[in-house]
Amino acid sequence: MRVGFIGLGSQGAPMARRIVEAGFATTLWARRPATLAAFADTAARRAASPVELAAASDLVCVCVVDDADVEQVVTGEQGVLTGLRRGGVIAVHSTVHPDTCRRLAERAEVHGVSVVDAPVSGGGRAAAEGRLLVMTGGESGTVAYCRKVFETFGDPVVHMGPLGSGQITKLLNNLLFTANLATAADTLALAPEFGIDRGALAEAVLHGSGASFALGRVKAAGGTLDPLADRAGPLLRKDVRLLAGLAETAGATTGTALTAAEAALDRMGQDRLAATPTPAPRK
Repeated sequence: MRVGFIGLGSQGAPMARRIVEAGFATTLWARRPATLAAFADTAARRAASPVELAAASDLVCVCVVDDADVEQVVTGEQGVLTGLRRGGVIAVHSTVHPDTCRRLAERAEVHGVSVVDAPVSGGGRAAAEGRLLVMTGGESGTVAYCRKVFETFGDPVVHMGPLGSGQITKLLNNLLFTANLATAADTLALAPEFGIDRGALAEAVLHGSGASFALGRVKAAGGTLDPLADRAGPLLRKDVRLLAGLAETAGATTGTALTAAEAALDRMGQDRLAATPTPAPRK
């Protein structure tokens, strides 16, 4: 299988390298040519545009920042859909609104192309070590077709259901992570009230039943959420707002998870979430 990869950021770059090192014929494209320099020692080819990349690929993996970026590289004038062969597949690894994936699938169907959503969780280090969580949504046969590629950087690779299910799973994951940040920070803040060092408490609890990935992040940030605000705050806020909007539309009760997530975002200097749903990007 020939693979194209677009989006060589802190997580996308190690994902792409894992694909290349697994022996797949891989073509790369990036808006910033400098990001391609790290692949000079590999067998990866470089494309001058998304359409050129697509023409050399059977599966195109897209790992850019947001909905607008995904739609631009896929449906733009020099986008992936212009060059990808009939029977080709586009995998959306970005975290976006599930309706964005469904809308892209409608456009792709006209070209005889399939779409799967496959957002990931774990970060750059997990990608480099081949242990990202990959949450996939789409037709089961199409997901199976992509699995060998996804397994180069992901373990586990979980098929969650129809197209869009991967995105919803990722948003629920990030809701819980954000909520856990609040409870972890608040618990550590109690330590000095009892004469206990908050760093020592974090070290102890990380070996106990109260351990969580979020607690580890808070410990690494010095016991507060402030250092996470600039780096993680905007992305977590986007994802929690998306999930809040989806829940509102579905009439689903979010319970304490959304309340705790809002508290974490407030602690990171973010505005409190609005109660109204976040609309999908316009068609």
